[in-house]
Amino acid sequence: MTGIGATTPLGGTAADTWQAVLAGHSGVRPLPSEWIERYELPVSFAAQIAVEPSEVLATPELRRLDRSAQFAMIAAREAWADAGTPQTDPTRLATVVGTGIGGVWTMLGAWDTVRERGARRVLPMTVPMLMPNSPTANISVAFGAKAGAHTPVSACASGAEAILLAARTIRDGRADVVIAGGTEAAIHPMPLAAFAKMQALSLRNDSPATASRPFCTTRDGFVMGEGAGVLVLESAEHAAARGARVYAQVAGVGSTADAYGVAPPDPSGRGQLAAMRTAIDDAGLVGADIVHVNAHATATPTGDTIESLAIQATLSDAVPDPADSADLANAGVPDALVSATKSMTGHLLGAAGAIETIFTVLALRDRTAPPTTNIEQLDPEVHLNVVCDRPAPLPARGKIAALNNAFGFGGHNIALVLTAP
Repeated sequence: MTGIGATTPLGGTAADTWQAVLAGHSGVRPLPSEWIERYELPVSFAAQIAVEPSEVLATPELRRLDRSAQFAMIAAREAWADAGTPQTDPTRLATVVGTGIGGVWTMLGAWDTVRERGARRVLPMTVPMLMPNSPTANISVAFGAKAGAHTPVSACASGAEAILLAARTIRDGRADVVIAGGTEAAIHPMPLAAFAKMQALSLRNDSPATASRPFCTTRDGFVMGEGAGVLVLESAEHAAARGARVYAQVAGVGSTADAYGVAPPDPSGRGQLAAMRTAIDDAGLVGADIVHVNAHATATPTGDTIESLAIQATLSDAVPDPADSADLANAGVPDALVSATKSMTGHLLGAAGAIETIFTVLALRDRTAPPTTNIEQLDPEVHLNVVCDRPAPLPARGKIAALNNAFGFGGHNIALVLTAP
């Protein structure tokens, strides 16, 4: 990993976002008041982008890109520049950018146009803008990437799955460099209403900044977020040949499916555990080697508990199964420092796994685990070493490894193991 870029509710760049995370800032803000009144939304807040694309992109790009593609392009350009604008054969350059929902603003806006003004007034670029592969396609065109342009759509695991697919693309010899990440722009009345109807969103309208409470006894759902995170991945040989600065290495990847339900995760946590153990095995490590975990931890009542048990079982190598509560009770609390950064960014859906991969990379670089905010009281069922309120130091010397989790509706489980170079 040689380049990072991001635009998030906490900042318009990866660096600004990371500094805000370390400071424990919240990116959650009230929604436009006319939305609440007109649509009778039960939730009045979300983690909206900190820097609008109109402040970064030229007008022609704004007109031909859906909001989700705008975010992705901004993050991709930052990541490419951060990597030192690598010179590579276009046939050895690929893109992989995931999304959970795609161009919802374009789709619903076009439908409004049809209803209110007629079919003849729909813009010719509507389909190229709304299709979920639009972000990766536009990045492929912008950077001349001819080795492949891919779009994993696996709900909230999409951004992390993009990193996984990028690593596999390089391992398979199909590319030397991959621009990879995730993007989402779904803070729109319809998705908000739909997620609220599922009882997935926090309704803490009286305190938006503290509404996202992963692992807390008073958590009541996630906070919708938007933004994009993009990384540049290179083969070790390509990075070494050009003398690139290396942030971290993708040491192991794991992917499983719960095959349990479309929305709820498997309550046993076995699929999550299998993904984590696959990634750790792929890295040639054991659970005790992991010093830091960026948890998926969306602040839903059941999801956080299931993941915490799966993490505990994964890192306690002697424990075979998170469903074996007796074994877990005797396993104790793993040493790894666990962070739940959605407490500050909200849940960026298809971009979450990519943003949190960037946080994991920077935690390894700075040897610092970011905080989890808004925990009034740690859930007694969470037997993890959760970093609360302020950053905590990671081991200052030696090669260290970290785990990033991303799980999505449909039972998609992605785990990435990263190591400091």
